[in-house]
Amino acid sequence: MKYIIIGLGNFGAPLGEKLTALGNEVIGIDTSMSKVENLKEKLSHTICMDATDEFTMRGLPWKETDVSIVAIGEDKGANIMVTAMLKNMQVNRLISRAIDSLHEKVLQAIGVDEIVHPEEETAERWSKKLCLNDVIDSFELNEEYSLIEVRVPAKFVGRTLGSIDWKGKYNLLVLTIIKKNEVKSLLGKTKTVSEIQGVASDDWMLQENDILVLYGNNADLSAFARK
Repeated sequence: MKYIIIGLGNFGAPLGEKLTALGNEVIGIDTSMSKVENLKEKLSHTICMDATDEFTMRGLPWKETDVSIVAIGEDKGANIMVTAMLKNMQVNRLISRAIDSLHEKVLQAIGVDEIVHPEEETAERWSKKLCLNDVIDSFELNEEYSLIEVRVPAKFVGRTLGSIDWKGKYNLLVLTIIKKNEVKSLLGKTKTVSEIQGVASDDWMLQENDILVLYGNNADLSAFARK
């Protein structure tokens, strides 16, 4: 996949490195020449430029880019300007970094696809969410093992957990299932809530939109999600 990351600070730089290491093409952009120089051997491409300059930005390959990430953290004004510009340019998938709750509300009003909170979410978690199919979230236990939340593959819908050879074929452990249910408030408004089903049982039937919580080696989790 192809990514453009704007802002190569404490979040953007390690995210770009991890995405590149996973075999993706990453363009990293920053106004700091020293940051660009430090990462030129670690990312596919690095560019020193002012991302608030719309004329220059329009010259980048946005239509061929799968995900655009605004990782600017030091300057909320620049973050909002660049995010709004990319939204107006109708890039394929737009993710932006929020500094605080007010900033997050502004980004939501702009209509970004997803919002990053680097103080709570690591580059490691986001590299998994961006690279692996249908991964909703992940939690790295150490360098070798993680937990991930992944949408149930279509081929498993209608089957019981026990009918799938999780250990033998995938070398993974299913801890539980999260189901999305629609509930109505006292005012009649409908909202979606997540309900954890408890310890996994072999007789559970998998349904469309179920979320599997899987434990295993990072390589095995990646192999499963990529399929």
